[in-house]
Amino acid sequence: MVELENKYQIGKRRFKAVNWVGFQTLLWKEILRYLTVSTQTIMGPILSSGLFLIVISLAIGDLRADVLGVPFIEFLAPGMIALGVVQQSFAHSSSSIIMGKMMQTLQDLLQAPLSAAEITIAISVAAASRGICIAIISSIIFMFFIDLTIQNYFIWLFYLFIGGFFLGSLGIIIGLKCEKFDEMSSYNSFLIVPASFLSGSWYSIERLPDFLKTINYYNPCFYFIDGFRYSFIGQSDGSIKFGIIFLLIISFITWYISYLLFKRGYKIKS
Repeated sequence: MVELENKYQIGKRRFKAVNWVGFQTLLWKEILRYLTVSTQTIMGPILSSGLFLIVISLAIGDLRADVLGVPFIEFLAPGMIALGVVQQSFAHSSSSIIMGKMMQTLQDLLQAPLSAAEITIAISVAAASRGICIAIISSIIFMFFIDLTIQNYFIWLFYLFIGGFFLGSLGIIIGLKCEKFDEMSSYNSFLIVPASFLSGSWYSIERLPDFLKTINYYNPCFYFIDGFRYSFIGQSDGSIKFGIIFLLIISFITWYISYLLFKRGYKIKS
């Protein structure tokens, strides 16, 4: 009697260190999720940023003095772009997680041959890619109307990716914690919006009271917006080197927390 060899064992990982096929599939699925409704997820935020820029330009015009050595409108434009990246990167991952929980499809990811690290990185990278798409299109459009030039493409791309990745990881944490969209909206209203609006997107933080200025030095959104603006105008409110290090550290910490929560099946497993 011929004995059959058990090639595979139940529960044993059949891939190497990284399941690249599964990772790329999940990443592409997340990218397609926002591309299929690009009018809402990409063009909507771009239109909002453009309208803010037009209204403020018409209301203030040349009445406002230069900020950080450049005309106010040139200072404002990168802040408007960065603001859209912050909000949309967070919205992508948080809505992806909470929709998966409500539709009971998120549990399927726990049974897929994907590790928690592969899942959380794929969702965070997709969130960053949504922010990058918004930034690229917004930058091109704004350049037709404003004397806006990217002076450092490496800094521009680095801050876009690391900022989007941080907000994507944070969105996973909030999405896992929340049970309904209303609860998630409260985090957006009371955490993301204040953190981004008070981080110098509209003005130099030198205009803030001392206690708010001190708080901003611990605000990741400040370093993201400040560094992103630096890639355009070559001037910044804070230290670019410190901002890079700070964002790298906070992004890793945030992602690691999302990884641990997903690995435990936090509020996913019944």
